[in-house]
Amino acid sequence: MTSMRTRERLISRLQEGGINDPRVLDAIRSIPRHIFVDEALSSRAYEDTALPIGYGQTISQPYIVARMTEVLLTTGPLDKVLEIGTGSGYQAAILSLVAKQVYTVERIEPLLMLARERFQELMLRNIRTQHSDGTIGWPAHEPYDAIIATAAPEHIPQALLRQVNIGGRVIIPVGRHGMQKLVLIHRLADDNFEQQELEAVSFVPMLQGNQ
Repeated sequence: MTSMRTRERLISRLQEGGINDPRVLDAIRSIPRHIFVDEALSSRAYEDTALPIGYGQTISQPYIVARMTEVLLTTGPLDKVLEIGTGSGYQAAILSLVAKQVYTVERIEPLLMLARERFQELMLRNIRTQHSDGTIGWPAHEPYDAIIATAAPEHIPQALLRQVNIGGRVIIPVGRHGMQKLVLIHRLADDNFEQQELEAVSFVPMLQGNQ
């Protein structure tokens, strides 16, 4: 179930769903999703579905991972990306193949420790991690070309908007469970942001604090 043939079937499904950027498709093809899930679920790793990873969290559906990554790449190459919600590490691993440097924060320490082990196993050396509250971002390394969130706040944290550079983008699910929308925010000037709703989504909530 982890063969290249199985992965190619996933790539075909993503293309049928409208994912066309070859950089994104190559990244999905290259990163072995099965190592980011529990061994008991590895036979389902290349299904286009979200899967549980413990602690009430999930690894996102491959289509959503690809869609969010593709949207961020439409403005050009990415030097520095911030991810809010490392989770299993899968989204950060995909980003590491299309961006020069990935910064990722996670509030649940055991998940972050597992993700770090996976990054080391795959020799992904351009990912930096931090155990912290994602709602405050990672201001030490701002500004970022793009910020991507893999958990949904009810309202967009203003701290994240301040950490993306002018011309940069933030892609984030927003809203209560069952009413979430994937939102793209483009920073046009210091206090000028353009917002666009992309599609309905379902993510775990973005919570404050660490555990």
